[in-house]
Amino acid sequence: MEFQKDNTLFTGRLKSVSFAMKGAIKLITTEDSIKVQFSIAILMTIAGFYFAISAIEWLFQILSIGLVMSIEGLNTAIEKIADFIHPEYHERIGFIKDISAGAVFFAAITAIVIGLIIYVPKIF
Repeated sequence: MEFQKDNTLFTGRLKSVSFAMKGAIKLITTEDSIKVQFSIAILMTIAGFYFAISAIEWLFQILSIGLVMSIEGLNTAIEKIADFIHPEYHERIGFIKDISAGAVFFAAITAIVIGLIIYVPKIF
């Protein structure tokens, strides 16, 4: 029986995590939309500490940040794939990109509403 180090559950998961972290770093360092979202996430985290939000509020805020950042990442991936498949403008590709951007819009609006629910009572 032969032991294969590279195919163990643990090393396989570590490789997956390292690929995911590499992708997250690429996303944050190369994409303007994610840079904006990441900056807002940092500001909202600072606001959370400043206003001493509750554990439940932290959960909603963290979930909102994760939702927006994740969907923004998926939107970027869809745009990159679409551009790779069809580099010049095409109506159908534009339609796909618009739908993908619309998903980010829904997530962002949801995050804004959650932020307003958390912070408006603390400010006023």
